[in-house]
Amino acid sequence: MASLLFLSLVSFSLFFSLSSSASHHHPRPISRPPSPKPLLSSTPPAIQQACKATRFPEQCQTSLTQSAAHLPPKPSSMDIVQTAIWVSSENLKTAISMVKSILESSSGSQNRTTAAKNCLEVLHNSEYRISLTTNDALPHGRIKDGRAWLSAALLFQYDCWSALKYANDTQMVNQTMSFLDSLIGLSSNALSMLASYDNFGTETNSWVPPRTERDGFWENVSGGGQSEPGSPGRVPSKLTADATVCKDGSGGCHKTVQDAVNAAPDNAAGGKRFVIYIKEGIYEEIVRVPLEKRNVVLLGDGMGKTVITGSLNVGQPGISTYNTATVGVLGDGFMASNLTIQNTAGPDAHQAVAFRSDSDLSVVQNCEFLGNQDTLYAHALRQFYKSCRIQGNVDFIFGNSASIFQDCQILVRPRQVKPEKGENNAVTAHGRTDPAQSTGFVFQNCLINGTEEYMKLYHSKPKVHKNYLGRPWKEYSRTVFIDCNLEALITPQGWMPWSGDFALKTLFYGEFKNSGPGSNLSQRVAWSSQIPAEHLSVYSVRNFIQGNEWIPTSQ
Repeated sequence: MASLLFLSLVSFSLFFSLSSSASHHHPRPISRPPSPKPLLSSTPPAIQQACKATRFPEQCQTSLTQSAAHLPPKPSSMDIVQTAIWVSSENLKTAISMVKSILESSSGSQNRTTAAKNCLEVLHNSEYRISLTTNDALPHGRIKDGRAWLSAALLFQYDCWSALKYANDTQMVNQTMSFLDSLIGLSSNALSMLASYDNFGTETNSWVPPRTERDGFWENVSGGGQSEPGSPGRVPSKLTADATVCKDGSGGCHKTVQDAVNAAPDNAAGGKRFVIYIKEGIYEEIVRVPLEKRNVVLLGDGMGKTVITGSLNVGQPGISTYNTATVGVLGDGFMASNLTIQNTAGPDAHQAVAFRSDSDLSVVQNCEFLGNQDTLYAHALRQFYKSCRIQGNVDFIFGNSASIFQDCQILVRPRQVKPEKGENNAVTAHGRTDPAQSTGFVFQNCLINGTEEYMKLYHSKPKVHKNYLGRPWKEYSRTVFIDCNLEALITPQGWMPWSGDFALKTLFYGEFKNSGPGSNLSQRVAWSSQIPAEHLSVYSVRNFIQGNEWIPTSQ
């Protein structure tokens, strides 16, 4: 039955044949979009012009021409953008149905079942972000929100494709991956046009395919200042608890953090926060803050005092990196302060996440994140970390969010598996897959060092213990360090390749006025950059994550 449904869905899809010639998972870097093929004679001129601003113009022209009935006779540039988003949304519905068919037919395969369940979660997240873009952001002229939400929608579609890649053992999965590849191209095109609309205005003759800093392109900015060090934004200090968590459950308090989260109202209106005070203690549990639980605030008694701990890791059956998080957050407006979140799986357990966030407009302050590989999964959307401590070793800050880390301690800890042989560690692994995504990691006034235990190993054999600021997990990886203290453990080369020359022509790794022995630029890799002073404000709290609109300043 599932197979019949699957085949009918493939036949029903409007745009199944529109897979792009340059796939999103192309094994080689694409520094420039491919040249468009001759324009289709049946394509209206307005569509032809707008599609020139995309990475996959032929696919753009075909899909929009087939959807011309949804456009007015003389469409505006925003009409065209909205129709491109509608095309993506319609195909997304089909993709969800196809993945449901995979899940229904996978009862005998734990691997495929896990992949399909993860796919459905991220595709529903994608659907939610597209709906917000169409119904909330764009009608009210909030283009930056639209770009952030479409960037996440595209990421979630890619995540589904990536999950299925590791469970591609049936024709059904293979066909679904092919369909997702086409869907990703459609979503990329919509995002590219919206980025051009934001940067160049309403006249489509000024639009161009997405470019990055590596192409000499810098986003439009507003407001003064450079990197805005010491932003006053933070978690408010005077908050009244709506729920309390304590170890013994006395006095009417919740015994687990998850119980308190479950007590938060769904889809709280008006931005009202639900504040959970977690008393000192060690809470061994896995915590999930679902999409409908908005504006949840976790307040502890301090780093090392209030501790949420877990040990899930990819070595366990049916567990993916996404699922390993001790605390995983989807609901927007999340805040946390004065607590520790850790994953104790150990250095030989490979991927084991302490904290994963997909919460847009989230603020985390005075928190500690402890792990080894993949400690902090800043997965998606806009996040702000203030005065936090993050420990790990392999790619331990990773994801495809737009995150700013301000006044944080970033500490490498020992991998402990035959430490005498040494190792290569990358602090970051940013995963931007598309040049139009408004994502990246920004570190401002942070300390990059090792734990006391690690530094003893490093000083005993500095030549075999090498640490890098980052490596390109995906093709358009973007990470910058501004006014940071880079200690001696950072290798003079600064940045580490992922595999061969993958992404080295398309990534952007920037530095500006860092200090410390690890900041010496004389031996930096040729594919890293120095940020021009006149463009520093691109990475400010105001411009990079629109933090002036949502990070609280009152105490």
